[in-house]
Amino acid sequence: MANGIRFSAGEILRLAFVSRLLLLALILLFRLLLDPYDTSASLNPPCQQVVGSTPRRSPILWPRIAAAIERSVVWDSVYFVRIAECGYEYEQTFAFLPLLPAAATLLARSVLVPLVPVIGYRAVLALSGYVINNVAFIFAAVYFYRLSDLILKDSKAAFLASVLFCFNPASIFYSSIYSESLYALFSLGGIYYVFSGSNTLAMLLLAMSGSARSNGALNAGYFMFLALVKVYEAFSQNRKIKAVKALVMGVLYSICLFIPYVVFQAYGYFKICKGGSLDELRPWCIARIPHLYGFLQSHYWGVGFLRYFQVKQLPNFLLASPILTLAFCSIIKYARSLPQVVQLLTTCHRENYSPAFHWQGNNPCSDVNSTSMSTVPSKNSKGDSSVRQRRKEKDDVDGAQKNLEHIYQGPLFQTNQGYYNIMVLPFILHLGFLTFTAFFIMHVQVATRFLSASPPIYWFTSYTMLSRDRNLRKWGYFISIYFIAYILLGSLLFSNFYPFT
Repeated sequence: MANGIRFSAGEILRLAFVSRLLLLALILLFRLLLDPYDTSASLNPPCQQVVGSTPRRSPILWPRIAAAIERSVVWDSVYFVRIAECGYEYEQTFAFLPLLPAAATLLARSVLVPLVPVIGYRAVLALSGYVINNVAFIFAAVYFYRLSDLILKDSKAAFLASVLFCFNPASIFYSSIYSESLYALFSLGGIYYVFSGSNTLAMLLLAMSGSARSNGALNAGYFMFLALVKVYEAFSQNRKIKAVKALVMGVLYSICLFIPYVVFQAYGYFKICKGGSLDELRPWCIARIPHLYGFLQSHYWGVGFLRYFQVKQLPNFLLASPILTLAFCSIIKYARSLPQVVQLLTTCHRENYSPAFHWQGNNPCSDVNSTSMSTVPSKNSKGDSSVRQRRKEKDDVDGAQKNLEHIYQGPLFQTNQGYYNIMVLPFILHLGFLTFTAFFIMHVQVATRFLSASPPIYWFTSYTMLSRDRNLRKWGYFISIYFIAYILLGSLLFSNFYPFT
């Protein structure tokens, strides 16, 4: 990965595909080598109610393969498959949002429906979940690279960060029946389009991320960040009407991201609370503001501020310590550079992009694209299809960057490339909130997968590994070893129903 090489999203696509094959191979290997800790995964009592045209249970052609697939459904995967098959039967199942079960049901009843007589409906649902999540992860990795290249304006660092994402420590969950892959796909894709100026498409994708995981609604912060940028620039130009319009549009886009979550909570309220007597109602039903998801997390899983701070949970804190430390370092390192970034912006604004001012030897207010590590292929390579593809992708990225700078006029989009630029700020704020939540409120061991879709973790690691400081590079390689170790550990423990994260 020498300077001057232009990386492409196609390379990330292939790498993400290989990473999923590797994970699935590890899962199969460890399932063959070890006996599962809990063998109850295949138990599946009949649904309490008929959901749509659910296929009836009947003899199947390949019962052993069906049993093997059903035994692979462990931990929270059991909930997702059960919801896909039977709907929301019990109160606690509402803790799992509907996007993944709905997608699995749709695939099982359409493309994969010929497999139902062969391996049975539940096994087909599980297989649908595996297909959806592995395919979703591959495209999520592509969006991760495009977003990284757009924000960092550094193809080499973006490529390395994307490689790290493809082999992240929570990889086992991206190849299992969990909501991480769909959340990553729609959140990363949505954020990419936010910064590319395609607000309507971004809103739709980010709303979908809120249908996969409850924290998807937090992506509204990216709309608000760019809305505040527009307000700042409008006031700088004494255009108050434009500022008000930008703020109103940012608020409207942000509100739309909460709609899927609110609708799902309302569905739970009408399903559980309506129709019963006052004495039979659940406590959350009669609350001033009924909040089903918050009640479930507290009542069934013991989630709450400092409630997990117990001596017996020390092993779980140790299990989560690497990702929490990495997130903390990513935030602190950026926070220390923030005064310099703000000073740079002030200089650019005050001098109206004067080229006479320099920041660490470069023109801080010049077009950063000219300093990128990527290069335009030579004319001699026109016949090479891979080079043409890279040229097209470079044009796409450059077009997105120019569109970004055209939409948001001002110094915020003219600063130097890399991890320490102002456009990384909303990602840092997002990561900071998630890290605080994971450490003080949630089951801390979940932090490994909870934070795994946060770009700053991989951006920071990539610049650590690319640093000219030898000692800093060593820490980067220690981080990569941690990634590999958790991939192996997660594939071994999680797939065999042992506690992991």
